[in-house]
Amino acid sequence: MLRRLVAGVAAIVLVAEAAVLVLVHIVLGRTTANQSMSIAGSDPEVMSRATYALGAGMGAFLLLCAVLAAVTALRDRAPGRPARVVLVTAAVTHAVLGVLTVALVGWAAFAAMMLILCLLVLTLTLYADGRAGPSDTASPADTAGGKGLRPTSP
Repeated sequence: MLRRLVAGVAAIVLVAEAAVLVLVHIVLGRTTANQSMSIAGSDPEVMSRATYALGAGMGAFLLLCAVLAAVTALRDRAPGRPARVVLVTAAVTHAVLGVLTVALVGWAAFAAMMLILCLLVLTLTLYADGRAGPSDTASPADTAGGKGLRPTSP
């Protein structure tokens, strides 16, 4: 029950984070497009489009992570190898961005990044055993073709 709750909350938080990041990048892109100066000879239109593209890419990545966490919660099974790689990548990214936000934004942003990091890590570790959930209660004696595991020496 706790595993499903953590994965579901992680999915909801990742969707909210994706929406906020896309909105921030839209504002930054419009601000860059409305300026009439260039930064080190860069074209403001190119910088604006790059900001839009980065926002869309980050939003899509976070939505992918949210879908993977939601599927994990709905199935109550450990995510597959590609899904784990994506979720671990998101966790590492949140850890690095969390460190940067302390200096650039402040402790509140750091706390938000660490909350998301904790949800991702909890989702990965709670499903680390690979069990299918509470309905999967196979005992060691039921394995190996029904013969059970028996010691070789007395």
